Amino acid sequence: MTARPPLRYSPSLEVPEDDEAGTTAELIETLLDISRKTYEDGGHGLRSVHAKSHALLRGQLVVASDLPPPLAQGLFAHPGSIDAVVRISTTPGDVLDDSVSTPRGLALKVIGVQGEQLSGNPADTTQDFVLVNSQTFLSPTAKSFLQGLKLLAATTDRGPGLKKVLSAALRGAERLVEATGHESGAIKAFGGHPETHPLGETYHSQAAIRYGDHVAKVSLSPRSDHLTALAHATLDVSGHPDGLREAMVAFFAAHPMSEWDLRVQLNTDLEKMPIENASIAWPDDLSPHVPVATLRVPNQVAWSEARSATVDDGMSFSPWHGLVAHQPLGVIMRVRRRAYEASAAHRAQRNGRSVGEPRSLDGFPD
Repeated sequence: MTARPPLRYSPSLEVPEDDEAGTTAELIETLLDISRKTYEDGGHGLRSVHAKSHALLRGQLVVASDLPPPLAQGLFAHPGSIDAVVRISTTPGDVLDDSVSTPRGLALKVIGVQGEQLSGNPADTTQDFVLVNSQTFLSPTAKSFLQGLKLLAATTDRGPGLKKVLSAALRGAERLVEATGHESGAIKAFGGHPETHPLGETYHSQAAIRYGDHVAKVSLSPRSDHLTALAHATLDVSGHPDGLREAMVAFFAAHPMSEWDLRVQLNTDLEKMPIENASIAWPDDLSPHVPVATLRVPNQVAWSEARSATVDDGMSFSPWHGLVAHQPLGVIMRVRRRAYEASAAHRAQRNGRSVGEPRSLDGFPD
């Protein structure tokens, strides 16, 4: 399973960053400033990041049987099938034409898990995994994360036409970088992400979580042949402002069942697999990505106004929704906690409706 024994979890593994509380406060204000601008423009409360959804899906997470003890932890301690909601999105806090190509996100909410919740609310039974199609986080520290977010916030609701032109130029720049065997997270973040199909991507937690007795990162990778065939596949959305959404709807109407592997990478070396710096990839040769569950999504209407009202407006996704056994770790995860809570509360207040954790998928729109 791993070349070395997995690291044992301890609270002492986390080391606070200088003035972490101050950075968190600035981060919250920056995110709320994005939401205020988009509300002024559109009159509807949106997420501060990942505002535009492209697919809103109902599925099931099937936990594997006979997992070895280091992997049979928390949510994955017992085999079985659990309801789940999947939200596929792109990163900006304003709703843009899809020809402005930015990193893709996939948020997974598992509903009906058993165990002590981070919220302290015994009625909560959810576990969220918030994933992006990059193995590493763009910033090594919370302070640098804040500075990058401020730059992105300054572009909110500014020149949508210019953003399309800039995105095309940045995609060209990214192709030149990738021709050298590298990639630029900054170029991708500002609109230079290749025009790839979101369903061919592998999605990563980027930062670490507690994994019961251990520490891990989580990823979701395509398993079905019709998904793996889309790896690196170009998806031309020119002339289609909602082209990604249209592609999702067509895909899930055409395929009876689609499956992904939910994988875990256990930490085996704190020096080479740091917890506080999410910008460093954990080496595969020290610890491979091991499947622990299968996400199964049947054919369905992948996006509708009714689903958007239920998921986009009525739910929030946060790595802090979940089990104590899967507590988020590291500075990027810590500053996200209050920031995500503030963003969800602002959205709920603007839209005049509650945003909370579902107890089941009863009534989820078809």
